[in-house]
Amino acid sequence: MRVGTDLDTIVLHIAQVMISELKLEDVTADTFDPDIDLVDEVGIDSMDLATVALVLRDEYGVRIDEDDYPKLTTIRLISEYIQRKLAQGPESA
Repeated sequence: MRVGTDLDTIVLHIAQVMISELKLEDVTADTFDPDIDLVDEVGIDSMDLATVALVLRDEYGVRIDEDDYPKLTTIRLISEYIQRKLAQGPESA
């Protein structure tokens, strides 16, 4: 499934994926702060991020390199990363 590629759309979509895959409660995509630290403030770990990365790979057609996980600490950073990968084209996927 191909989803929108503008940054705001990516941010909202990743928030939805996080909420769904990690079964987060008391938050919606619209209220999920895209700048909140996912590790320190939400409590996700590398396995959680790997799960989300697989879903995002399927939906956007881009691969999130495991070496990049430590840098992807917020929804905004993940969204910008995906947007850069999409702009680079299929060879970066």
